[in-house]
Amino acid sequence: QVQLVESGGGLVQAGGSLRLSCAASGRTFSIFSSLAVGWFRQTPGKEREFVATISWSGGSTDYADSVKGRFTISRVNAKNTVYLQMNSLKPEDTAVYYCAAGRVPVVTLEGYDYWGQGTQVTVSS
Repeated sequence: QVQLVESGGGLVQAGGSLRLSCAASGRTFSIFSSLAVGWFRQTPGKEREFVATISWSGGSTDYADSVKGRFTISRVNAKNTVYLQMNSLKPEDTAVYYCAAGRVPVVTLEGYDYWGQGTQVTVSS
């Protein structure tokens, strides 16, 4: 079982930046470096939506149109950590952000086997 823990959320003004981290732990955390990792977000009353994903090697990434050019996903496998750098934040980016790990870097929730508990990001106007 791979356990994922998100951190780095908080309150920021519009136009500001945050960097989220997704760290793996648990008995089989070593397989984290062979898994794709995605970031998703969810606001109350709405479905969880895709934000970004990265392949196991970091060589392939994909982003939702709403965050392209503002967010960057990266990973350091030696640290079993994936990052989401969020710049030029907007109030509509406010959500709980979740990281997830799975075999391939897809944009659908069903493609991921392991999920973190989420971290709150609030962007004030």
